[in-house]
Amino acid sequence: MDKSPFAALATCGPEGLDCSPRGEPAGLRSHPRREDADDAGSPRQQPLRLAAHIVRDPRVALLFLIPGSGSTLRINGRAHVSTDPELLASFKMEGKAPRTVIVMTVEEVYFQCARAIVRSDLWIPTSALISEACRQPGQILAEMSDNTIGGEKYDREWPERARQTMW
Repeated sequence: MDKSPFAALATCGPEGLDCSPRGEPAGLRSHPRREDADDAGSPRQQPLRLAAHIVRDPRVALLFLIPGSGSTLRINGRAHVSTDPELLASFKMEGKAPRTVIVMTVEEVYFQCARAIVRSDLWIPTSALISEACRQPGQILAEMSDNTIGGEKYDREWPERARQTMW
């Protein structure tokens, strides 16, 4: 799915389950690519929990959203975390290599019924207006932390923080 700009990566470990969003511009090699017998992907700058899960339990799943389509592609397999310098260098983006790369051996590939995507109008541009009615991350953080973190300032500053830490 080298054209899909978004995937969710699911892992499991002693601490529980984790499902992390992964996204980069469509067509970049951050999504699975063929490399000998394995497929390699580089969700950049892996959170420690994600890497710890894979080290302890190699089972992983990827769910790709296919832009403009009512379909999703699901890939299940086993993974390991690599710090191989050559592999890391092959995933450079804007001159920066990731610290780790997830190498996945694919065991199952299938399309998943995506009625939820169709029902949600995910690919209809006007559905983006729905987000205006939703609580923003800063609001949620503020409520969960008795206003010690988050809030309007968090939401207002997010676009610039994201831009500076994109890669």
